[in-house]
Amino acid sequence: MTRHLAACLVAALVALCAAAASVAAQPPRPLPSNYHVITPGKYRRDQQLACNDDRTNNTACLAKCDRRCPNQCIVLCPGCKTFCMCDFYPGVSCGDPRFTGGDGNNFYFHGKKDQDFCILSDANLHINAHFIGKRNPAMSRDFTWIQALGVRFADHRLYMGAKKTAKWNNDVDRLDLAFDGAPIDIPTEIGAVWQSAAAPGLTVTRTATTNGVRVHLTGMFDIMANVVPISEEDSRIHNYGVTDDDSLAHFDLGFKFIDLSDDVHGVLGQTYRSDYVNHLSVSSKMPVMGGAPNYVVSDIFATDCAVARFGAGRAGISMVTAEAS
Repeated sequence: MTRHLAACLVAALVALCAAAASVAAQPPRPLPSNYHVITPGKYRRDQQLACNDDRTNNTACLAKCDRRCPNQCIVLCPGCKTFCMCDFYPGVSCGDPRFTGGDGNNFYFHGKKDQDFCILSDANLHINAHFIGKRNPAMSRDFTWIQALGVRFADHRLYMGAKKTAKWNNDVDRLDLAFDGAPIDIPTEIGAVWQSAAAPGLTVTRTATTNGVRVHLTGMFDIMANVVPISEEDSRIHNYGVTDDDSLAHFDLGFKFIDLSDDVHGVLGQTYRSDYVNHLSVSSKMPVMGGAPNYVVSDIFATDCAVARFGAGRAGISMVTAEAS
């Protein structure tokens, strides 16, 4: 009887593990077709979206961003259901780079202004981020924000940047996009799409008339990017020291990755590994990932960080994890 019970327990555990593996292997759910993105901008945090219900002809409801995500949010119509970017994108990065890791935990990575850092590195995909920042004399570190991404896959290079802007105007597009060195030109219309002829499956779609795009590569990644400034209010509250000559335009980002290997690394990438152990103080109000020298690269497209996996011959590099600093 005991042996039979033990055998049943083992079989149940095997079935449970197989089911979990099957769920984990499923690609992340796409954004629904009825989504809209609100990007309030510097002085328009009360911006609202009217959702019409064409089937019932009911009076339109009004949706606005939640306090958790005042700069950008997703609205589903009809019904005015509002979601923050991190509700759809677990790899989200916002503001003074705050990430939500693949393990579900939030952490900060401050890096250093005017330097590039490896965010994710896998055998077939490598993503670097360029940091801009301001120095607060009262602190031992820079305030930093992600100003650009350099994405490499196969023999291709995708650049996504926020142009330096003195006086912010949300009606002016500050996106700078290029693929293999050639500018990407997309009409400033919501839903307008650019598609690559050289890399089938790579598309860039406008999520707002200005400053918002969704970049998708079939089978590899989905990136939501929105250019936002540092508002006068945020500067005053956090003592960022924003000046009239630079609004510190930067990205709020959401990442989804598909079919990463278990050897993936980088500031964010390592959190998707099955053997990742979070040594950060998750109970801290502001858990910080240190070890910046492990992730620094020589330029926006370089793959020379200490934890690089991109390209042949990268497998087998030991995992590097860093405790909070």
